[in-house]
Amino acid sequence: MEECKILNLYNLEETMARELLETATYPWEVLPKISEFIIKLGNTLDPNKYEKRAENIWIAKTAKVAPTAYINGPAIIGENAEIRHCAFIRGNAIVGEGAVVGNSTELKNVILFNKVQVPHYNYVGDSIIGFKSHMGAGSITSNVKSDKKLVIVKNDKETIETGLKKFGAMLGDNVEVGCGSVLNPGTVIGRNTNVYPLSCVRGVVKENSIYKNKNEIVEKF
Repeated sequence: MEECKILNLYNLEETMARELLETATYPWEVLPKISEFIIKLGNTLDPNKYEKRAENIWIAKTAKVAPTAYINGPAIIGENAEIRHCAFIRGNAIVGEGAVVGNSTELKNVILFNKVQVPHYNYVGDSIIGFKSHMGAGSITSNVKSDKKLVIVKNDKETIETGLKKFGAMLGDNVEVGCGSVLNPGTVIGRNTNVYPLSCVRGVVKENSIYKNKNEIVEKF
């Protein structure tokens, strides 16, 4: 499933998790390793640029963190990132340079590449969001199947058994998710793709596409 491979989804120059992602073929393979990686990386960060605020929590000195935000470790908040009012970072979170985590947004076990925006009432769990991708207000990743079975990634020809019970969404670089959309467990969205507002997305969506509904996915021109 070539379109789901890390090198076909992400520019690894745009994340501090490059070393971790280079160890895998598919992005979801690193989800169980995020916590350990953060602790290892955090202890190597330049103290002139990053401040260790609490156990396993490193925040760049140029980052803006609202006093009402809650950050639980392990976590790294990159340079010039913005953590806004009442953001809830539950742990195992890498927030890239210039990224925005907005009002009442919740993060858990995630990698946000540089300049990602999850700015309004988003839930992002067990997911990886690529460079400059944006999730519209109220859009979320659903990271556990209703039947609690292990997540399978599917396109129109193949399936991959992930072995994971918790798996939200893998968004490639420059993905735009419309307001109020739900990305179901095992969703993978290719680079430069737009998802219409109020969409219910499942499976693999090709790069350079416009997702209108499950029966209408058109190529961008």
